[in-house]
Amino acid sequence: MKKDVLFGGLAVSHVAVFGIGWALAPDEPLDEEAQQIGFMKVEATEVLEATVQSLRTENKLLVFSYKGSAKVRAERTYYKIFSGEQVLQIPAVVNYYLDLSDLTLADVTYDEKAKSVRVKLPKLKVGDIAFQPENAMSVSGGLLSWNDDQVEALRKFNYKTARKAIVAQSQQKGLVGAAKKQAIENITNYFEIPLRIAGLPDVKVVAAFK
Repeated sequence: MKKDVLFGGLAVSHVAVFGIGWALAPDEPLDEEAQQIGFMKVEATEVLEATVQSLRTENKLLVFSYKGSAKVRAERTYYKIFSGEQVLQIPAVVNYYLDLSDLTLADVTYDEKAKSVRVKLPKLKVGDIAFQPENAMSVSGGLLSWNDDQVEALRKFNYKTARKAIVAQSQQKGLVGAAKKQAIENITNYFEIPLRIAGLPDVKVVAAFK
């Protein structure tokens, strides 16, 4: 939704400026080719600068989410007599994002002759594990399961193990690849749409990770 507001803002701004320029322009003929080159150079720079500022304001840009599940088991034994165990199955959501707070125009290269924009993306990051305890299933057994403190200790151990399991899942090559692909597509759209609105539909945007 923020994206639409930004692009809408850019569209109104550029159309207004262009309209005023046309109204105040003298009747004498101008060098159309020179005028168009200058227009493209200035407009592209302005659009890119505004887009970078918008992304910096966005700070953390969510690009991909993964919902997984971990099934773990914890066991405790005292004096080889008293024992208890707990099996926990719990779903969790992992978010992948880009930290764009340090994005600058130095990361954006505009080649006017080739009509292309290259954007260097920061490293993909994984957010905190968001467990969904309301959808979890756990089964406790053994003599120690009658003790609430022991059950809670088993639960904490299981959550710790489950967190490691979900982190390992989130690092799978296929998931990371899908997250990067989506990040590239999102950033490409962020730059392409305002360029088109500004009257630069032929400028191609290529985003890639550093």
